[in-house]
Amino acid sequence: MLRIEPLSRRHDRNSFNCGKSALNDYLQKIALQHIEKGISRTFVLIDTDAPTKILGYFTLAGCEVVTRDLPAGYAGKYPAKAPVAKLARLAVSMEQQRQGLGAIMMVEAMKRTLSVAENIGIIGIFVDAKYQNAREYYEQFGFIALLEDPLELFLPLQSLIAAMEAADQ
Repeated sequence: MLRIEPLSRRHDRNSFNCGKSALNDYLQKIALQHIEKGISRTFVLIDTDAPTKILGYFTLAGCEVVTRDLPAGYAGKYPAKAPVAKLARLAVSMEQQRQGLGAIMMVEAMKRTLSVAENIGIIGIFVDAKYQNAREYYEQFGFIALLEDPLELFLPLQSLIAAMEAADQ
């Protein structure tokens, strides 16, 4: 059975390979340090039959954005700077790609973002797509590209709420 849990030292980080060295290096060398320092939280997708093997991971953090850079129709709604959640990383092991695991983790990241929004003020969630096909992947979930940087995407809180309500029906 698949399960998402916080990254810990018991997980085999060194064997993870998603095909992108920056994502591999982050998981293997930095993620636990960031957790310990309170910078971000990384969650891993595992199979309970092999609980130390990482099938995929995602990292969430908080940040502040300059709202004038938001997509049309959103910039004027907020003060000059506003708090958001950030999907800092999302990666699936090469041997597990194209099996829907990214979508499982994306939905979990969205649920966790909604949980944060219930307890502190945020206007949505951001993600930096590293390349065009990653942008297209995030757009499937309702993310909107920013005006100045089309690889930086924003999912407004109200859109996130509507998407999660639709998924629950």
